[in-house]
Amino acid sequence: MKKMFFLSVAMMLASLGLTQFVRGPIGGSAPGVLDGNYVKETIPTKRVVPYVHIRESDVGWSKRVWSVIDLKQKINHPLYYPMDEIQSSIWNRNPSVWSLWTIIRHHVLSGDLTLYSPFNPAWEAWKDGDAFKYPITSAISGGNYYTDSLLRKELFIYLGEVSVDPFAVPLKSVLDPTEDSVVVLADGSSSAVYPADDTLWFLSKDIVQYKIKEDWFFDKQRSVVDRRIIGIAPVVYQRDAAGNITGLRDLFWLYFPECRYVFQNFFVKSRQNDAQQMSLDDLFWKRMYHSYILKESNMEDREIESYKAGIDALIEAEDIKTSISTFEHDLWGY
Repeated sequence: MKKMFFLSVAMMLASLGLTQFVRGPIGGSAPGVLDGNYVKETIPTKRVVPYVHIRESDVGWSKRVWSVIDLKQKINHPLYYPMDEIQSSIWNRNPSVWSLWTIIRHHVLSGDLTLYSPFNPAWEAWKDGDAFKYPITSAISGGNYYTDSLLRKELFIYLGEVSVDPFAVPLKSVLDPTEDSVVVLADGSSSAVYPADDTLWFLSKDIVQYKIKEDWFFDKQRSVVDRRIIGIAPVVYQRDAAGNITGLRDLFWLYFPECRYVFQNFFVKSRQNDAQQMSLDDLFWKRMYHSYILKESNMEDREIESYKAGIDALIEAEDIKTSISTFEHDLWGY
């Protein structure tokens, strides 16, 4: 009898529109229908857990580190899957769980996340975008990809690329979207109508890495060594005109404290237990991914690959991790 009562209450809550608070991709079922045994409300209605306030005088030691999350590694697959795709100008996404790229792209287009150029727009050779100096924003108050044609032209540079096919339509027709670039769907939401077939939008499968910029520090007030992510950047392969891979390319940078307000309401798929799902913000907070260090703050401002290569670079990255761990251990060694 109790089970029937709780099930009826859950269905009533669902029918009353509890799912209207869902910011993630999970859509509400029809009125009176509960897709499961209970209403999943913990993640969709979750609020960001604020960072502990840190004063400059409380930081006795600090080290800035740039790391790489390689999406080929199995432990990082929750950030890579499920895939999205664009077919017949329609952006198809998983109805219940989104990959990290799908989340980022959706909220960049809707204006919830500010995109920072990885280089000076006036001088592409100067790549200091991880300092968040060059925000790509709309000149219109509250404008986004769907409402600001000028912003659409700028965002395309970071979210897609034009095919090198010599028979493709001119570049201008791709970077000059018309009012027909936005269509209103039957449910009242907006969706982009993408340009011609020569336009290649970056999808989940194209993202091979994520760069992480973070600070490790010793907080004397709490007597702990803590870490906080400052920025995150998706990375794709850089290709030549023949399609051969020539290197890696940072698409853009995002300010991570701003991303937390988006990541908090999106599920991360569990491998073993569907009842123990966590938010994407939890995944980063608990550091449930693997990364290797690309660079640490140093006097020469050089990356590891500038003086080490191959397996030696990986060993150097592990040595940096070990030095940070050793510092923390030695704080309590007597």
